[in-house]
Amino acid sequence: MKKIMNKSITRQRGLTLISWVVVIVFLLFQGVIAMNVLPVYMTDKSVKNIMENLPNDPSARKTPMTGLRALVAKRLSMNSIYTIKPEFIKVKKGRGENIVTIEYEPRGKLIGNLEYIVHFKHEARIKGP
Repeated sequence: MKKIMNKSITRQRGLTLISWVVVIVFLLFQGVIAMNVLPVYMTDKSVKNIMENLPNDPSARKTPMTGLRALVAKRLSMNSIYTIKPEFIKVKKGRGENIVTIEYEPRGKLIGNLEYIVHFKHEARIKGP
């Protein structure tokens, strides 16, 4: 009895062909999703970096509220970010500060009729002079 169990255990190693096909299809699907969505997150990382550096920038502090939108749009175009339109940039007046908000939703196709929608919102508070 023990001899029979050892033989069956040694024959049952590894994955079957169907299991390998399922694993490969799953990995390919994950790769396609990553190739389509990863650039969106890389762009957002640049936008986040711009917004984090904005309050510490002396030129942003000197810029009036009406010019902040143009300043942020200029920084975005300098970083080759053209998907964020100027109407996504909002500037509000706060108590002794200007509040710059960028809110946008990139959309795109994955495979066939599958699409993705990602929502981002970043805010920077710039103290007045």
